[in-house]
Amino acid sequence: MILRVLMENHTENPSLIAEHGLSLYIEACGKRILFDAGQTKAFAENAEKLGIDLSAVDLAILSHGHYDHSGGLTHFLEINRHAPVYMHRRASEPHYNGTEKYIGIDPALAHHPRIVCTDDTLTLGNGLKLCTCNAQITDCPASARGMTVLRGETHVQDSFEHEQYLIIEENGRRIVISGCSHKGILNIVRWLTPDVLIGGFHFMKLDPEGADRAYLESAAASLLAQDCTYYTGHCTGEAPYAFLKGLMGDHLQSIHTGTLIEL
Repeated sequence: MILRVLMENHTENPSLIAEHGLSLYIEACGKRILFDAGQTKAFAENAEKLGIDLSAVDLAILSHGHYDHSGGLTHFLEINRHAPVYMHRRASEPHYNGTEKYIGIDPALAHHPRIVCTDDTLTLGNGLKLCTCNAQITDCPASARGMTVLRGETHVQDSFEHEQYLIIEENGRRIVISGCSHKGILNIVRWLTPDVLIGGFHFMKLDPEGADRAYLESAAASLLAQDCTYYTGHCTGEAPYAFLKGLMGDHLQSIHTGTLIEL
């Protein structure tokens, strides 16, 4: 498997663009995959600089219905004329931070003819599967941190039913790709038992020097209990990552725009 980070909040390559968002290009199981599309079309500009032909992508996946993962999808659909885009059917619901700030996808995307709405599981081909884990028991409650869904005229707490994960089974390993792990990274690891997990932990609002220190220590211990290597960035947060890295060592690695992972 080859994975190239097309968009993340930071970059160590001055020729590439970084913005708050996530986009990953993956080659696995004989398929070329786009997983999320950042906040703008900048992910595609990075792809061109990295020598990646997005017009040749076989399929695209939207991890969940937030703007910083979906904003470039319209541009992708213009430059790639054949790849289906798989997103959960609830991803097009109106998502908000609180009740005023809209953080959802472009509503027009839901009506595009190449959008394929998914339910709880979908096999994409030999070794590739999408799942939501919506039916799983949540042992470690994950906070919605003020994020809501507008249903009718009422904002309700987001339960992230629209979040889905890509499972890659290749060369005897299980690799899980997650966008933001809103359902809780500890839950996802327990549910899916990955050998490698790549994605955000959504710890960015946690303070390792304050009240959240004990939680992060416990999280590190739980993550280390699974024989897994983690690659993370985007919504994990710089301070929480640095704290976890000190506890987890080589089991935890960072990703940035331009990072190449070969497994």
